[in-house]
Amino acid sequence: MRLSVLLGCGVVVLAGCGAMPDTGDVKPVDASQPGDSQVQVYAVPPREGAAPLEVVDGFLESMTSDDPDFRTTRTYLTAQAARTWQPSEGTTVLAKAPNRNGPTIHDKERRGTETTYTLTGEQVAAVDAQSSYRPLAPTEYSQMLHLVREKGADGRHEWRIDIVPDGLVLGQSDFKRLYRSVNKYYFAAGRTGEELPALVADPVYVRNRTDPVTRMDTTTQTVRALLAGPSNWLRPVVDSRFPAGTSLRKGVTSLAPDDQNVLKVPLNKKAEKAGQGACRMMAAQVLFTLRDLTSARVGQVELQGGRGPLCSLGADEAEEFAADRAPDTPDSQYFVDAKGHVQRIPGSSKGSGDPEPVTGPFGSGAVAMGAVGVARDEQQAAAVSANGQHLYVSSLVSDSEPSAPVVSSGAARPADRLSAPSWDGNGDVWVADRDPAGPRLLRLVDGAGKPQEVEIPGLDGGRIEALRMSSDGVRIALRVSQDGHTTLRIGRVERHGSGKSETVSVEDLRQAAPQLADVTAVSWSGRSRLVVVGKEEGGVQQVRYVQADGSTSSSGVLPGVNQVTAVAAADDEQLPLMADTEGDGIVKLSPGDNWQTVLKDGSSLVYPG
Repeated sequence: MRLSVLLGCGVVVLAGCGAMPDTGDVKPVDASQPGDSQVQVYAVPPREGAAPLEVVDGFLESMTSDDPDFRTTRTYLTAQAARTWQPSEGTTVLAKAPNRNGPTIHDKERRGTETTYTLTGEQVAAVDAQSSYRPLAPTEYSQMLHLVREKGADGRHEWRIDIVPDGLVLGQSDFKRLYRSVNKYYFAAGRTGEELPALVADPVYVRNRTDPVTRMDTTTQTVRALLAGPSNWLRPVVDSRFPAGTSLRKGVTSLAPDDQNVLKVPLNKKAEKAGQGACRMMAAQVLFTLRDLTSARVGQVELQGGRGPLCSLGADEAEEFAADRAPDTPDSQYFVDAKGHVQRIPGSSKGSGDPEPVTGPFGSGAVAMGAVGVARDEQQAAAVSANGQHLYVSSLVSDSEPSAPVVSSGAARPADRLSAPSWDGNGDVWVADRDPAGPRLLRLVDGAGKPQEVEIPGLDGGRIEALRMSSDGVRIALRVSQDGHTTLRIGRVERHGSGKSETVSVEDLRQAAPQLADVTAVSWSGRSRLVVVGKEEGGVQQVRYVQADGSTSSSGVLPGVNQVTAVAAADDEQLPLMADTEGDGIVKLSPGDNWQTVLKDGSSLVYPG
């Protein structure tokens, strides 16, 4: 393989030609250093008289390039296959670049006119046509490439691929170089009352720089993905305020804010159906979606129809739609002290303040508590007794009398009783009863009344060990034990009916960190990210960030800390990450700092939620 590198222009040319080895596996090409988004990689067509193996290798390499519309990539295909191949139908992500095995020997009559190679590898993820990423437990991958000798325009017969699967096949290193994760935002469905529905993050992957198929820059790709609607997994629980059929105006391939940081988004006529209220919500979706793209620096969005501006919205105004818009003060931290009382570390201290007992029975009552969950407005808390048998709900702002348990477990062992509780963005409390005789997931509307049992069709015999609700109320993170391992799964919270008759279920469970054989602790950290503590098979404990779609990055691994048993993160990612440890007590990790001990005694530290 030859690499022609034009350093001054930031261009790398991949050539699948005469110097390609005839034996051995294909190796991944690191055409750019990590984070170097300026380097572009282009492929070259097959040389005259290229052998079948050269054609296969050149085709695989050219898929990792920035080839416009994959025109050069298609030169490795027959004329018919070049017309029908659909590279945008999805991406298969392998642990390493694909191996190619072959050729398969045909009978003597066909040996000189056709041959077959098989692409193999270990698949670790799939990206669908909606750009949604789904991690997979390592799975064997095998696909066939069939080649024939085709007569070209010059009359020469050349080897070309005539049977090829749609989509791209990339090793992880190439995938991470070519694509980046962004969150597009939609509104939580089913919210009632006067409160605005919260925005929910829907992570997708878009191409760095210019997309070869659409010729759109990264910002424009992201807006296009937003307008196309939510991913299939999230669609049942979110809504878009863009009228059906809304798209970018034909021919738009580049979007950038002007010198006033105003981004003007030209839309087709379908967008003109929206009223002013809906239009402002549409603009909020764009603003939240683009703020992950630091290069965009958008301070205001102006949506434009065919006859001029439809509406505009500033970044500050969009905050009214945030899922975590509630208290005006920073989130406090709460924990259970050695006596079983709940204490609070003021949020303004960012984990460095002096603890103080909370108001009410949890701060001074006779019942010792073992775990606590605090409502997002910090007006109420739910706590599980030290023996795990009872769940109580009480005010944090008044000296109310101790109340009766709202949920009780009948399990004999404390480890089989109630999990730590969690509050969703609607003000409901969730808790798991781990009783082997009848495990169940329960929800208490507004933290009161008769607990509702939540159906989980995809649990398939697993037992919920712990849970955390997202601030938007439409996703739940579950630690599930099964077959000797405890894994992390994300479920979609679907609501059925309304008012007092409303019921909920957790649907379409998916593994969020399949590379971790055992997950010890998990917490939401921001709108679409979790912090997870766990071990790979045969590995040591690690603390790392995982996106809600299950994707990870090498930069997501956090500094090590000894024997973490629980972890807590806030919706505000600038607040410190907190952890319970066996040897160092409660510790914190502030952005750009190292772990520091906060308290030697105490457990079950949480942020509101």
